[in-house]
Amino acid sequence: MASSSATKFVDLFPCLFLACLFVFTYSNNLVVAENSNKVKINLYYESLCPYCQNFIVDDLGKIFDSDLLKITDLKLVPFGNAHISNNLTITCQHGEEECKLNALEACGIRTLPDPKLQYKFIRCVEKDTNEWESCVQNSGREKAISDCYNGDLSKKLILGYAKLTSSLKPKHEYVPWVTLNGKPLYDNYHNLVAQVCKAYKGKDLPKLCSSSVLYERKVSKFQVSYVDEAIN
Repeated sequence: MASSSATKFVDLFPCLFLACLFVFTYSNNLVVAENSNKVKINLYYESLCPYCQNFIVDDLGKIFDSDLLKITDLKLVPFGNAHISNNLTITCQHGEEECKLNALEACGIRTLPDPKLQYKFIRCVEKDTNEWESCVQNSGREKAISDCYNGDLSKKLILGYAKLTSSLKPKHEYVPWVTLNGKPLYDNYHNLVAQVCKAYKGKDLPKLCSSSVLYERKVSKFQVSYVDEAIN
């Protein structure tokens, strides 16, 4: 005959199970809710565009060098103002070298899923495009990136980025083209930190959102590479 304590435990088991299930579900929902509050930043760019390079090295650096990273979800799209012909030939605004570097960076993004590692690799390439080989060597995934770049996968990735870029609504007019939660920033892209702080709807604003960097960054001239702009 079962003891009374054992019987009570059996009777309580369904309640304990339901309580645990509730706690797990509630906690999971909190995580989902927190993630849903992240500000989605999409950067549409091309490798040899000097204005894209400045944005990546300087403006995006503020995201990764601060606590702002925890409230952002960054997607890098290396295609920019390139064109694709009917036979799937890719022509880049700054020439063949740009096409090669776009493909290389696409492979880096694919191989390095962690946002910090992605940015570190892309920033390394864009800071000095003549030294891109050392960026691959120092990535920790040299073989995987090289295999992707030298194989068919790199072109498939670029074609995928081309589709993402062409499906933008409204269409992109130039690069760098930055969207926040799907909406373009237009000439406010240099005020990225301030725009991210304003767009964030969650609690516990990062410290950077209350610092002096929120003051508008004064740019003497709106510097971009326009679609179909002739390159000297």
